[in-house]
Amino acid sequence: MAEEGLSPAAATVKAMQQVSGAIFGITLVLAAVFLPLAFMGGSVGVIYQQFSLSLAVSILFSGFLALTFTPALCATLLKPIPAGHHEKRGFFGGFNRLFGTFTDRYERVSFSMIKRAGRYMLLYLGIVGLLGFFYLRLPESFVPVEDQGYLIIDVQLPPGATRSRTDLTAQLLENYMLSREATGAVTMLLGFSFSGMGENAGLAFPTLKDWSERGKGQSAAEEAAAFNQHFAGLGDGTVMAVTPPPIDGLGTSGGFSLRLQDRAGLGREALLAARDKLLGEANGNPKILYAMMEGLAEAPQLRLNIDREKARALGVSFESISNALSTAFGSSVISDFANAGRQQRVVVQAEQSSRMTPESVLKLYVPNSSGTLVPLGAFVSTHWEQGPVQIARYNGYPAFRISGDAAPGVSTGEAMAEIERIVSELPQGIGYEWTGLSYQERLASGQAVGLFGLALLVVFLLLVALYESWAIPLVVMLIVPVGALGSVLAVTAVGMPNDVYFKVGLITIIGLAAKNAILIVEFAKELWDQGHSLRDAALQAARLRFRPIVMTSLAFILGVVPLTLATGAGAASQRAIGTGVIGGMLSATLLGVVLVPIFFVWVLSALRRKPHAQQIADDQQLSEK
Repeated sequence: MAEEGLSPAAATVKAMQQVSGAIFGITLVLAAVFLPLAFMGGSVGVIYQQFSLSLAVSILFSGFLALTFTPALCATLLKPIPAGHHEKRGFFGGFNRLFGTFTDRYERVSFSMIKRAGRYMLLYLGIVGLLGFFYLRLPESFVPVEDQGYLIIDVQLPPGATRSRTDLTAQLLENYMLSREATGAVTMLLGFSFSGMGENAGLAFPTLKDWSERGKGQSAAEEAAAFNQHFAGLGDGTVMAVTPPPIDGLGTSGGFSLRLQDRAGLGREALLAARDKLLGEANGNPKILYAMMEGLAEAPQLRLNIDREKARALGVSFESISNALSTAFGSSVISDFANAGRQQRVVVQAEQSSRMTPESVLKLYVPNSSGTLVPLGAFVSTHWEQGPVQIARYNGYPAFRISGDAAPGVSTGEAMAEIERIVSELPQGIGYEWTGLSYQERLASGQAVGLFGLALLVVFLLLVALYESWAIPLVVMLIVPVGALGSVLAVTAVGMPNDVYFKVGLITIIGLAAKNAILIVEFAKELWDQGHSLRDAALQAARLRFRPIVMTSLAFILGVVPLTLATGAGAASQRAIGTGVIGGMLSATLLGVVLVPIFFVWVLSALRRKPHAQQIADDQQLSEK
């Protein structure tokens, strides 16, 4: 309208004739790049599927609106502008003049770079090398650890500790947590913990205040660290505050978890020694915040030695002995009775004072075969010993449950690598298996290369079908490493790991980088088919598409900025996506606008491609011969 004086309707028609092909291609590429994510399996596949389906559907809908509704709005809302009459005053006038200056300089830079395409292709190879170098150095992780607004505190007193001692310890930690400014309330559970059930176990769930009411240094992770530091020297047992797992159902806390296994039948003592060595070295490793065993420690146990000959002589059966012990020290339901119209049970159990000492066991009476009551002390002796409270197996092997967390500034992937190194130094026959989030992290890490490769392949084949050429899609795909390098450098700069959300952002960058390239390549191909030289077609297309590329990329970047500045619930996941995407879009835009024209000229020259019209004429000549 401003350059040719066309009416809004005529300008809309001409614009759609020029850009409809690019819009169609961009829409298909952006939707197709997420297609492989929808077929991923496992828990990580569920995350990928949620992103892929929601983004693909929204992109297709957006493309439909861009081809139908947006042209109608342009023809209706835009006002006619006489040819050559740009906005000359005010902010918009100044902006147009400034952008025009940038466009002229950009054209001169592009012209200079195209003349030296060979050396800039060598620079491009350096970019690809940097991408591989920095990507391989990224620490691995599964998903970011979120501040979910509460903590989990595991309470474990020494074996044999009574309920009253557990109550005192629980009251101590409850008072401390309530004294913290960030804590809103504390819920206590006694008799149960991550380690198992027992009078010496407990769990606490401190609920933190709303994120808006907490200041700096009062995140869930920082509150957990302060708690652990305060109770590090607790003499009566151990308490450990942890953040909840990022995904419910995968583990009991954040960090890592594994099962240390005896795969060669070495015996419990060998497995105990391996466990102690693993925990000792892990807790002394600077990359590991803590490592602990999930399970009740060995506790004093009272063993009953039954003299079988005496019991048989007295007519006492093992069934009678078992029933007497289970009834006295446990309980038995012997009858029901009606009470106020309700049926209630009659439960038999020994008095508390009659089951406190080993001597009280020997005073129990057991009926023999003739109905006479015989004291257990007549044929039973007792002695104390240490023994396991619980015996765990994993995939058929005796195992210990080990969990821990990475030190601040260290990813879980790095901490897991240290654990693997320590386990490799344990005796032959001692193995391990990752569980929960750690297993999913290893699974996601192994799928990354195939995921990126499949996404690139899908986009490439789609472009091949769209342009009926192998060369044009190659030009578009060459820009992808440039965008990926920006993403990798961005997360490296802020110390973020290579997690699932970063991978989703990287897949997004594949489509967005290809989008910028398509805007230039589509128009350059049309000019080339009309008879322009490769260099002239690339320069004209770059100049005409410079402003749309910059403005759309800038709009996208500004739209993602809130993700990188997110606070509160879900902030870590939002920052993980936003940081990588912004870095990728900056590099794909700043470097892409000067590299894509070079790729276009270099690839089509190297492959000796002919314009579409000339290729048709040559084919006709060959068919006539």
